[in-house]
Amino acid sequence: MQRSVVRPSLLFYVILAVTIGGGLLAAFVPPVDLVTGGRDIAGTLGVVLLVLGGWALSLTLHEFGHAFVAYRGGDHEVASKGYLALDIRRYTDPVLSLVLPLIILAIGGIPLPGGAVWINRWALRSRAVSSWVSLAGPLSNLAIGIALTLVAGLVEMPFGLAVGLAYLASLQILAFVINILPVPGLDGYGAVEPYLSPQAREFGAKARPWAPLVLFALILAVPGFAQILWDITDTLFGAIGGDEYLAGVGQYAFMFWRY
Repeated sequence: MQRSVVRPSLLFYVILAVTIGGGLLAAFVPPVDLVTGGRDIAGTLGVVLLVLGGWALSLTLHEFGHAFVAYRGGDHEVASKGYLALDIRRYTDPVLSLVLPLIILAIGGIPLPGGAVWINRWALRSRAVSSWVSLAGPLSNLAIGIALTLVAGLVEMPFGLAVGLAYLASLQILAFVINILPVPGLDGYGAVEPYLSPQAREFGAKARPWAPLVLFALILAVPGFAQILWDITDTLFGAIGGDEYLAGVGQYAFMFWRY
């Protein structure tokens, strides 16, 4: 691949700068007093910017992962569509794909999948490539989650930054758990779809517009269902060395309106 094909957009760097700025603010101004439970406005703002900015970056990398693997697998149209520019605007509908997931993340702490790239599946070289195109997105969330977990757990850093990174890491693991579900419209289904019968694929195509909405409704309306997803997430998070205490404090700092 020519280097010029992948060229990060200015917006990507802007979001990265906001995320780093939030991390620095959380590092220098602790968001939570562990003795009294009180909050510092500046530190809390730092965690919020770190988590929301980090989530926007992960959404960008998630969709870029789909596009990059598709490009290597035969669909060169993704380059002309701008999917390799790491520009979040190329992957999202401003309301349904970005604003709504961020609002739901802020309200309920559940990171809903929020982006989409249109892949020419007929241009891909094989069914296996098609499966890997779908898996590339959630695997990027898993990789980011593992990396953030290791950084938060192994690198000595200010407490405010550690809790923000730990919480963001847990959200990445949760995003992987949700995305990998074999539900039409999600990446887990996309990974197995090439191997399904024509009848099953036809049913999946019909269910794709509404099946994720039903899943998200269950997540928001049925506490027990959301808890199952969190239990799986906590198990994976702990298995890779995640600190649930740090993540819990990070969630407390981020969701300042609920606690």
